[in-house]
Amino acid sequence: DVAMDLGGDRIHFNPGSAALRILDHGKKEARVPVTEDLVRFAELTDALPNLAGQSTALISGDVPEEIADSYRLYIALLYSRKPVVTGTFRVDGFGPMHEMLAAVSGDADKLRERPTAIFDCCPSPPLKWSDLTAQALIDCARTGIPAELVSMPLTGATSPVTLVGAVTQHCAESLSGVVIHQLASPGAPIIFGGSPAFFDMRKGTTPMGAVETMMIDGAYAEIGKDLNLPTHAYMGLSDAKTVDFQAGMETAMGAILAAASGINNISGPGMLDFESCQSLEKLVLDNEICGMALRFTEGIDTATEPFAIELITEAIDRKEFLSLPHTMKHYRTEGYYPDVVIDRSSRDEWEKKGGHEAAERASQRVEEILSDHEHKPLDKDVAGHLRAIMEAEAKRFGMERLPALPS
Repeated sequence: DVAMDLGGDRIHFNPGSAALRILDHGKKEARVPVTEDLVRFAELTDALPNLAGQSTALISGDVPEEIADSYRLYIALLYSRKPVVTGTFRVDGFGPMHEMLAAVSGDADKLRERPTAIFDCCPSPPLKWSDLTAQALIDCARTGIPAELVSMPLTGATSPVTLVGAVTQHCAESLSGVVIHQLASPGAPIIFGGSPAFFDMRKGTTPMGAVETMMIDGAYAEIGKDLNLPTHAYMGLSDAKTVDFQAGMETAMGAILAAASGINNISGPGMLDFESCQSLEKLVLDNEICGMALRFTEGIDTATEPFAIELITEAIDRKEFLSLPHTMKHYRTEGYYPDVVIDRSSRDEWEKKGGHEAAERASQRVEEILSDHEHKPLDKDVAGHLRAIMEAEAKRFGMERLPALPS
């Protein structure tokens, strides 16, 4: 019952993390997220079958900045049982986050034995580790929580402009992180990841959907595999500002390339606007892209009576295969059948149903999923313990009462 088995060429998807804005549901306007948005996002992620993990995808604007890291984890733990990709914003932020994770697992030893979270640890290019991220590496190592190295070289800005130069710097930064981490606790789990970008000199932006960005991702992931380390990348996301053609093109290209590269932990679904914005509609659509990518990596089955030579020769007289037991036996497992947000109907049927475009269908599907889905709740005592931890943190930084949770 392992949700994410990171190794080999096994792939897993989770939403992109730490967005500062959310695309207002049903609209094209981006705004600062609040608690209700974090809850809805966690519940939606919990319900989507092709996302193996949660992430602390949104930074809530209705709590103090000092507790934003632990608060987003608190919401994810309350509303989902999927493992969480997260991270700290303060040098002393790891403590309360680890305490909450241990409470959900039972205790710190059980958490170490079966970790339920991954912590992103990001060097500062070029070639630096801050006190915050170095401490996060050490804390992860000593508690047995997997640390995910997220090196972020920008070609021509914070790294050499050449792709191979950026890959070289990425690997130097990541390997220095491995050294810090393993000195703290030899053998502790660590993931060779990243979020580099090809810097657009025309716009001064960091396009995650650029093909060159994906080339850098694939190159460092190949090196990580050669080092026999689990791999990670920010792929399957877009720089578009809304759910449009660009969003679908960049996301699909990244997700398929990441899957074909065998990258173990793929972060990105739902994300827009240079990793700064999340969208519920896009998350629902991206879940289908992830499903297709997962099916793609399964390949073509040649082991279980697939060639059907006798059936092909018999078809000279039969002229059809629909009525065959062989068809009934295999049609469900041979193909990936997407949710209704992906339109495979005839034009007549599509028009009869209103002729809705993908973003419109996704908007409706978000409401249906959130209305129908029931997450597995935490034990009341555990939930109370988590709330006590968060209330203590909030009071520490001048907030007397946490925001109300949706009923």
